Amino acid sequence: MSRDSSTFKESYNQALDLVRDIGVSGALPTESALSEALSVSRTTVRAILAGLNDAGIIAWEGRSKTVLRVPKKADFFGEAETASATAKVSSQFMEYVLNSDLAPGSALYESDLKKRFHTSSSVIREFMIKFSRFGLITKERNHSWVLRGFTLDFAEELFEVREMFELRAFEAALQAGPGSPAQAELIALAPQHEAILERIDDDYLVFPRLDERFHRTLVEAYDNRFMTDFFEAVAMVFHYHYRWNRGDEKERNFDAIHEHLRIIRALEAGDTQAAADAFRAHLDNARRTMVASALWE
Repeated sequence: MSRDSSTFKESYNQALDLVRDIGVSGALPTESALSEALSVSRTTVRAILAGLNDAGIIAWEGRSKTVLRVPKKADFFGEAETASATAKVSSQFMEYVLNSDLAPGSALYESDLKKRFHTSSSVIREFMIKFSRFGLITKERNHSWVLRGFTLDFAEELFEVREMFELRAFEAALQAGPGSPAQAELIALAPQHEAILERIDDDYLVFPRLDERFHRTLVEAYDNRFMTDFFEAVAMVFHYHYRWNRGDEKERNFDAIHEHLRIIRALEAGDTQAAADAFRAHLDNARRTMVASALWE
């Protein structure tokens, strides 16, 4: 794997986090253990170790890998450099599940996904391992995975955490004030919402990606890694409507677009109370819609 690739840089950052957790004078685990922990090949692990050694972060001699100093912010690759192949695969995977109408029990093969998304096996595997923590997919033998359904209890628990996270993120966006990056990015999405409304009969299936982008903007602006990781499961169930009744999808999307626009218009007007009320109403409606429209196992 090239040291210029976003996947290498993302793995390097993960290794820095590991070094920080281990602390000065601590020893890194074996190359095999690092390969498993970072979900990359041993060749990539050795490239990462060489980079850490060159930066004076560790002393690497044979099997000995001793931490010399705690990584600084400057040691990490920036977000623009790591914007990752994995992040792209996330949206591609969601759309694939949506458009293919895959049912619970459907097998997903890493080799097929690699070709479909034009990326590497390691990127596919990294995303699937990360996503499997939420129970919507499970690992099988021979580099295959199985897509699972979900119960009402699972979805309600997921929504409860989603609500806590997103309300906190929206509150932070309001506190940041007009012109803050989060508010500006949300307001900038208005024309795309209006364009879908104008052609709702033909374009309502375009909305899931915009829906994801709207909510992801808030979560990523809050910059909490646990919230960002959790968002993958939220996107799968709520924004890409996995296992929902498709009969009323146009109507659901039509309503959600108007709810988004009410939030955006309140932000444009600088009316934080109206924006907060509209956002909470949007989440409340999302919960009701979930219960009424999902196909429960």
